[in-house]
Formats: sequence, structure tokens, C-alpha cells
Amino acid sequence: MNSTFTTILRVVLGLALLVFGVNKFINFIPMFEMPPAAANFIESLETTGYAFYLVAILEIAVALMLLLKKWVPFALVLLAPLTFNILLFHIFLDVSDIWVAIVIFSLNVILMYKYWKAYRPLFQY
Repeated sequence: MNSTFTTILRVVLGLALLVFGVNKFINFIPMFEMPPAAANFIESLETTGYAFYLVAILEIAVALMLLLKKWVPFALVLLAPLTFNILLFHIFLDVSDIWVAIVIFSLNVILMYKYWKAYRPLFQY
């Protein structure tokens, strides 16, 4: 679990989540033109008044857990549905930036595999 490879993946994922989470509040990364369905989906999340920012807070919280190496297996479990939805968003609504979604999803899966010992008791009966 504490290999250099695992540490690098954990830090890269944590930094990416921190950047994307903070960007939802500050908008320092310009938004490129999205297909209408993708733009409508993002607008719907923002219009709720809470969902878009709840995702941002979750991304920032998980990023901090990963970067500070606190509760990493828990952080990865929290992140799993979010990364899966990011991947699905890009598959169905905005294929142009799918590489980012694939990288984030892959990092989450690889890190969950690396921390599998922490999850093993969940599957014992």
C-alpha cells in the first residue's frame, strides 16, 4: 500500500480532484463549448442550488483525505460513484473530453485494488 507508485497515484488523483473541485467555486479553468445535452445537465445541477456544489465539496474532501493520507480506503469508496458518474457523463453526453474521465476513473480503480486489504473484511461472512 505504501509503494512509491501508489503514493504517486494517490497524490495525482488528490491534486486533480482538488483542482476540479475548487474550480466549481472559482471558475479558473475556462469551460469549453459542450454539446447541448451536456450543457443542459451541468446547468440543471447548478440550478438546483446545491447538487453542483455538493459534488464540489465531496471532491475537495476526498482530495484532502488522499493528499493528507487520512482514511484513504474510505475516500476511495466515497469517490467510486462520483468517478463512475463522471465516466458515464462523458460517455453519453460529452465524448470530447472522455480521456480525463478515463484517467480519473482508472486511478480510482487502481488505488482501490492497491488498498484491497482494507476492503477484504467487508466481503467475509
